[in-house]
Amino acid sequence: MITLFLAGSFLIALLLGIVMIPNILLVSYRKRLFDLPDPRKVHTCPVPRLGGISFLPAIVITFALIMGFRILHGIPVENLPLSRTLYEFLFYIVGAMLLYLTGVQDDLIGVGYRRKFLIQILAALLLVGCGDWIRSLGGLFGIYDLPAWLGIPLTVFLVVYITNAINLIDGIDGLASGLCCISLTMLAYMHIYVGQYIYAFLALATLGILIPFWCYNVFGNAQKGHKLFMGDTGSLTLGYILSFLVIHLSFVHFDENAHTNPSLAIALSTLIVPLFDVVRVVLHRVRTGKSPFLPDKNHFHHKLLRTGMRVRWVMVTILAISLFFIGLTFVLLPYCNVTFILIIDVVLWTALHLYLDVLIVRKRKAKEAASVNH
Repeated sequence: MITLFLAGSFLIALLLGIVMIPNILLVSYRKRLFDLPDPRKVHTCPVPRLGGISFLPAIVITFALIMGFRILHGIPVENLPLSRTLYEFLFYIVGAMLLYLTGVQDDLIGVGYRRKFLIQILAALLLVGCGDWIRSLGGLFGIYDLPAWLGIPLTVFLVVYITNAINLIDGIDGLASGLCCISLTMLAYMHIYVGQYIYAFLALATLGILIPFWCYNVFGNAQKGHKLFMGDTGSLTLGYILSFLVIHLSFVHFDENAHTNPSLAIALSTLIVPLFDVVRVVLHRVRTGKSPFLPDKNHFHHKLLRTGMRVRWVMVTILAISLFFIGLTFVLLPYCNVTFILIIDVVLWTALHLYLDVLIVRKRKAKEAASVNH
């Protein structure tokens, strides 16, 4: 029966996406609600950017239906305290709605980054208010249990960090949604593994609505009106959902007999590419004397594009790198502590970007030499 509900979470959201997205495209073109090209963007013609409007409604409808059917059939909510789970999800829905509405406003008329940060912090505090804050680092840097005065601000920081990481990585077709699909698949598996299916329902519902969007985003033809972006509405919604699932996993034990609890490290490994890219980009902006909040063209996908790689292959390459880091974490966990794994990840990430810098310099020199010869 649980398998049926898990499949239903994915399929209902998938069907809702198939129905909703064409209607969003229709409204976008009739009302001329486009993301216009500019020097910082990859696309060269106007594209609707309201795809993310479909995410939260589809997720809430799917989740409510699945939970309604479970209650109707008298199936208990696993081994979780029902009252705590109820207000946890109620607070989560409030936070998600705040970010969703902020994203809609930003996609339509624009919202300043200070206001977006304040809304993100408020949404994070709603999670903390229902008891979802990081209580352990699972041995990272030798730290296990965290007191509330440290765990609560760390949780708020992590929610804002993940939410902005998804927002900032959304620069080429299929990248942010593809990375989120990978992460959601892993997070759903991890929650199923520990028997907390209600969180797996949320992950699978989100995955279900993302699949049709990803297809339109990657394979849609902008000239024929079949392409759209998720916009800030989508990226803020996805970032908050991923934050919620990651934080919940931070206090779930995969092995009750083990001394360490690497749940948080495993969960964060599913988001290594966007999380590491934010740190690299911010450090680069600060080092060059620029504001860390102003956009530029120094993200991971921008660097790959400067090597001469085509947009589609950039997306595939980054998704493959994300899968590599996740696989590496699972392979090394039985043999290494989480701190050592993090060091390995940072070294590999740094080496990758140093190699890309070399390729970019070679490409630029070759281009300059070709222009001189002409």
